[in-house]
Amino acid sequence: MSTHKTPARQEILDELINEKLKVKEAKKFGLEISSSEVDTAYASMASRMRITAEQLTEQLAKSGVNAATLKARIKADITWSQLVRGRYQSSLQIGDKDILTKMESKSDDTVSYDYTLRPILFFVPAGSPETLIDGRKREAEALRGRFQGCDDGITFARALKDVAVRDQVIRSSADIPAELRKVLDGIEVGRLTPPEVTKYGVEMFAICAKKESAADNTLVRRQARETVMAERYEQRSKQYLEEIRRGAMFEYK
Repeated sequence: MSTHKTPARQEILDELINEKLKVKEAKKFGLEISSSEVDTAYASMASRMRITAEQLTEQLAKSGVNAATLKARIKADITWSQLVRGRYQSSLQIGDKDILTKMESKSDDTVSYDYTLRPILFFVPAGSPETLIDGRKREAEALRGRFQGCDDGITFARALKDVAVRDQVIRSSADIPAELRKVLDGIEVGRLTPPEVTKYGVEMFAICAKKESAADNTLVRRQARETVMAERYEQRSKQYLEEIRRGAMFEYK
C-alpha cells in the first residue's frame, strides 16, 4: 500500500501562489533567471538521479506531472534564494561565535582526538608463574602512582629493571575501540593507563599529549557552519515570504 499522501487542494494553491510571489518579488529587484539556467538546474537534478533530462521528463509524464511545472518551481527557488541572500546578506553572515555554539551543542562523539602515547612494557618471560606476573603488575602500579609527567616519568621508567619504553605513537580516537577510547578519555595528560597483561609482559601507555584532530575539527566546523547558515536562511526566507503574502490579495475559486 502506498504511503504517499496526496497534497490537499489548499496546499497546492499555496505552493503555486508562493512560486508566483517569489518570481514577482525578484523581478522588482531586477532578478530574473534565464531559461538556460533553469534547464541546467533541471539537468543537474536528473544527473543526481542518475538519469538524463529526457528520462526525467518521461518519468514525470508517467506520474501525470508536466516538466514545465517542475521547471517553474526550480526557477522560483533559484530566484528566491538569490533575492533572500542578496537583500539580507548582513543578517546571514556567520561568525565564529555562532559556529562554536553549534559545535558545542553537538555530542562530544563528533570530535576526535589525537593521542601521543609512549608504551611502557614490564617484561615477563613466557611461561612464568602467576606469582611473577602479579609481582610485575604491582611494580607497574607503583610506577603509575608516581608517574606525574612524560618528561621525568619516561626517564625514571627507563631506569627500571627489565622495563622497555617504546617510541611514541599517535593514535586517533576515531580509530580505536570504544572501550579503549573511554579509558583514554578518563585519564589526564601526563599519567599512565592501567596495566594490562600481554603476551610480552605487563604493559601501560603514558599519555603525553591530547589534542583535537585537526582534520576532524575542520569537518565538524564546516558542518556546523553549513547548519547555521541553512537555519538562518530558512528563518529569514520564511519571514520574508510571510511579509509579501500579507501584502498581496488572492481570490480562491
